[in-house]
Amino acid sequence: MPHKEFHRPGLRDLRRLAAPGTERSMVAAPSMGAVDTESLNDRQGYDTAFLGDLVVPLPEPVGERAEDVTPVPGRDDGRLDYTHFSVVMSCSRRLAIFTALNLDGSRLDSVPRHNDNWRFDPRIDESLQVGESLYARNPLDRGHLVRRTSANWGPEAEQANADTFHFTNCTPQMAGFNQQTWLGLEDYLLENARADEQRITVFTGPVFRDDDRRYRGVRIPEAYWKVVAFMADGQPSATAYMIEQAGELDGLGFMFGQYRTYQRSVARIGELAGLDFGNLVEFDGFSNEERETGTRIETEIRGPSDILV
Repeated sequence: MPHKEFHRPGLRDLRRLAAPGTERSMVAAPSMGAVDTESLNDRQGYDTAFLGDLVVPLPEPVGERAEDVTPVPGRDDGRLDYTHFSVVMSCSRRLAIFTALNLDGSRLDSVPRHNDNWRFDPRIDESLQVGESLYARNPLDRGHLVRRTSANWGPEAEQANADTFHFTNCTPQMAGFNQQTWLGLEDYLLENARADEQRITVFTGPVFRDDDRRYRGVRIPEAYWKVVAFMADGQPSATAYMIEQAGELDGLGFMFGQYRTYQRSVARIGELAGLDFGNLVEFDGFSNEERETGTRIETEIRGPSDILV
């Protein structure tokens, strides 16, 4: 069926977005066998009131995911706080269920990238985190879920940069991954948030499937999603994206088929990820049309003109 175009102005023209993405690790990281002794107790993490009039709580794991949240000592919500972002981990997969980032376009700072120093988060046991053993001597990339350049703003930019290099914020990506497509959305968000001096909230995570193929004891996610929330001319807006491979994984060569990027409803992403995004569903045109028509909406993104907001 034809799709309506839900255009709420903001971030200049959000229809120019290319695709959702993460940032891969380009430099080989040393094995981090020892527990990181750095204290993270002072980190404030994700701020639900960051967007002002639009209060955006953390997504709530539901169903199977609700039983899968990794316990964090001293907390009842499984939340690991870092500088400008938070992470909730999966016990069964030892990867993040989701990350939650506050991005302030008026205070973005450029922090040089030095040798990557990936490390465990000392607040949970190393056995609950996928570490360097997964990535050693193979084509797997260490991919940031919260992209380091997106977290680097304000006087804490250097600290935020370092915080993104925890294995809790890392996800395995194959070397054949289409990085230009994967990074397109965040490149656009950074450029336009800076130009408009605008604040945005970004949730990112993998889709966990029972048939994800296993390697070195880890099931490798084949799909990722991103949900973006922001205020546009005083009105709340949300949009959602997903990227997944079209072909089968090669059993030995770790070669992904061509990845395809889709715009989907926030409600649908919630179902696939096992998350309740609360009131963001109300501010997403795709979710509203699905509710009205009873028909799922999905549009493949081949270029900027394919984006509907």
